[in-house]
Amino acid sequence: MNDRAAVPASVTRVELTQLVLPQYTNAIGTIFGGQVAAWIDMCAAISAQRFCRTQVVTVSIDELHFLHPIQRGHIAIFRSCVNAAWNRSVEVGVRVEGEDPLTGERTHTASAYTTFVSLVEGHPAPVPRLLSESTDELRRQGEAELRRQSRLRHRDALEARRG
Repeated sequence: MNDRAAVPASVTRVELTQLVLPQYTNAIGTIFGGQVAAWIDMCAAISAQRFCRTQVVTVSIDELHFLHPIQRGHIAIFRSCVNAAWNRSVEVGVRVEGEDPLTGERTHTASAYTTFVSLVEGHPAPVPRLLSESTDELRRQGEAELRRQSRLRHRDALEARRG
């Protein structure tokens, strides 16, 4: 029986909006990939903290693919939400969009799945149960479980190679 409190996925929704200023762009006027990764991590960490109500640390960011660039002067929008929770870790999904401020047109530019561990006094700590309230949230929870199994198999294979 799981006696941990349940937290609705909706409580963990975060939207982070950033103006893409020149210092965030490369020589061709598009946002640095590392800046996108940093903002993904920030947005996801807020979702994880809202869920755990503890300090959290990033364990992984899965397969960050850049689908389209975000231009200097455009708006970068990051949306995150906890997808799944296990014993001491959570997966947070992040969707990144670029918005042209003159037309309002939005383009999906990247997605990432991040994993965080809850910490209390510097040690991994139990996390609440996730309450999924919609079919979309249930779908994301199931997909997160498949990604977790893949991450764990990959970790185990690496450890086996190291001997």
